[in-house]
Amino acid sequence: MTYIMKVEELIHKLTANLEDIVLVDARFQLGDPTAGRKAYEESHVPGAVYFDLERDLSSEAGEHGGNHPLPDITTLADKLGKNGIDQDTTVVVYDKGNDMFAPRFWWLLHYLGHQDVYVLDGGFEAWVQAGQPVTADIPVKKQKIFIPNVRPDQVVDIAFVRGIKDNKQAVLIDSRSEDRYLGKTEPLYQKAGHIPGAKNYFWMDVLDENGNWKNRQSLEKQFAKLDKNKEIIVSCGSGVSATPNIMALKMAGFKHVKLYPGSYSDWISYEEHNIETKDETDE
Repeated sequence: MTYIMKVEELIHKLTANLEDIVLVDARFQLGDPTAGRKAYEESHVPGAVYFDLERDLSSEAGEHGGNHPLPDITTLADKLGKNGIDQDTTVVVYDKGNDMFAPRFWWLLHYLGHQDVYVLDGGFEAWVQAGQPVTADIPVKKQKIFIPNVRPDQVVDIAFVRGIKDNKQAVLIDSRSEDRYLGKTEPLYQKAGHIPGAKNYFWMDVLDENGNWKNRQSLEKQFAKLDKNKEIIVSCGSGVSATPNIMALKMAGFKHVKLYPGSYSDWISYEEHNIETKDETDE
């Protein structure tokens, strides 16, 4: 199973016009929350609608729950429907390149029970490099009704994560860079390090030397040290960069993969929680 679509395949599908396809632009910049929408308004793939990480794909952050809590399901479903997406719509979502925001959208639809959603390999840049047209026109979609079929088995909460070091049937992954995992640097939060017991698998390692998504064989090799019979709990800083790893693990044949949505930013919001700075990946 792959959740990646190449530009050539998308072009063929759009040309053949045999499927109900909606394109989603999910470009975003953590350091400049308005940049993604501005980029979309300047130029995007013709027919694409825009979903914003903070306005559409997250709810407002509170004392706990992390920096990008999951959005309200009813609100998100309503936005999907207004943008022409229902359960029978093929959805292709793209980033600027191969970034973390399109996978966040992919995961949310996966969580809502949608079975036909793909991330465009190489994103908007690959589309442009292929000589395909762009536009500033904002499309108006025929509204549909998206009926969510939430899959609660795709997430874990803070209570589960608190007990994970004693749970021999589950493994916690930290998807951030090695330097952030080890506490050598921390650009976003007041505490540096990782959740005790977490193993480091940097999310960008799902990409090959050319910056494209790895194939299944390469992903299986990458995650070879993990037991496919165990639950794999994936975290990051706030539940965004964890999602490329979730896609990759599922493509590599892992069946029991779940997101800890609050991730590290939720964990450190509790003063009583310890953090680690040693490498626990090979333990």
